Amino acid sequence: MASAPAEVPSHFLCPISLQLMRDPVTLPTGISYDRAAISRWLAAPAPAGGRSCPVTRVPLPTQLQLTPNNTLRRLIHAWLASLSPGAEVDDEDVAALRAPASGAEVAALLSDAAAAQVEALKRLRELVAECEDSRAVLESQDGVFDALSRVVSSGVACSTAREEAVGVLASLRIPEPEMAGVVARHSNLGEALTAVLRSSNLKSRANAVLLVRSLSEAAWPAWVIGLSQELLAEVVRVVRDRISTRATKAALHALAALCPYGRTRVKIVGAGAVPALVDLLLDDPERRVCELALAALDRLCTCAEGRAELVAHAAGLAVVGKKVLRVSEAATERAVRVLRSVARHAATPAVLQEMAQSGVVAKLCAVLRSEQCGVRTKEKAHEVLKLHSRTWRSSPCLSPKFLGLYPS
Repeated sequence: MASAPAEVPSHFLCPISLQLMRDPVTLPTGISYDRAAISRWLAAPAPAGGRSCPVTRVPLPTQLQLTPNNTLRRLIHAWLASLSPGAEVDDEDVAALRAPASGAEVAALLSDAAAAQVEALKRLRELVAECEDSRAVLESQDGVFDALSRVVSSGVACSTAREEAVGVLASLRIPEPEMAGVVARHSNLGEALTAVLRSSNLKSRANAVLLVRSLSEAAWPAWVIGLSQELLAEVVRVVRDRISTRATKAALHALAALCPYGRTRVKIVGAGAVPALVDLLLDDPERRVCELALAALDRLCTCAEGRAELVAHAAGLAVVGKKVLRVSEAATERAVRVLRSVARHAATPAVLQEMAQSGVVAKLCAVLRSEQCGVRTKEKAHEVLKLHSRTWRSSPCLSPKFLGLYPS
């Protein structure tokens, strides 16, 4: 017989999320909230959020400090410890309510981690996951990013130590100057990340692609251009394997960040990114994943190799056209940009016929009449239609409305 869920005392619940507080913090008004919930509230625009206390509605100062409520944390922890063994409580709630790590504890663990001690690295990863305060303590330690990167890129560290170090680095907010230094001092970092991305451990692969995203968005062109085809292929494989939504988003962000560099863009296409993105779109992913996939596809189609891969895919043009006016305004804009790239630079008779038969041209006509699209998106759609109107006028797949838009 299943145990009944434990009834949480009301003063342990966050007033915003109504869930057990895992990282309680107190505002100047004296009201305590879970850090994640109040951070989202403060970041949201009014009336859904804003710079006021959600309970008292008292305005909050611009330079606001969220004060950790360690007393409340200890009380919640004591309550969890007092529950009967059969009570249903999330194990993550217990782990997240541990006291923040001290600077001395983190420094000692870092010293061990520099020697690739697996247990020390695991403990560092746990500290980062436990609460914001512990993560901040770790990030403030001198040499933390360099020490962890040394473990990742070390040729003598075991694979478990390397994967643990990647997990810690992926959880930290690495300042861009520190990121540049890490890349400069550890030239084989890309090779090491490739090895982690090939791991059988899905969580390690997810952490590795998160770190690749951070490095891709902050590193200088010389490092990006030097990335190997093998690393890029592993990032694409994360998209193809659907490890998790978070990993997929990170991989898409990384691909989009790397695309502006011409040589790297061609390498990404060569790694099979275009068919992987098309297959992802065919699965009707959630809105944000769809937008990111179309953004990456848009950038890849700025090169001839990318456009060739898209039109060669049996469902390439059709799935891009399908996303027009169906997902979001941002997705529509990116899809139209992809179609414009194809229409301008890869418009063979077969491609133009496919665009008409698959409904792409009809969708572009609908964009012109839609009130949901911005002016720029309509201009791009109009450009495509005008460019090939003579060819498409003779297609039996188009409605008379097209003839009205583009009379002979």
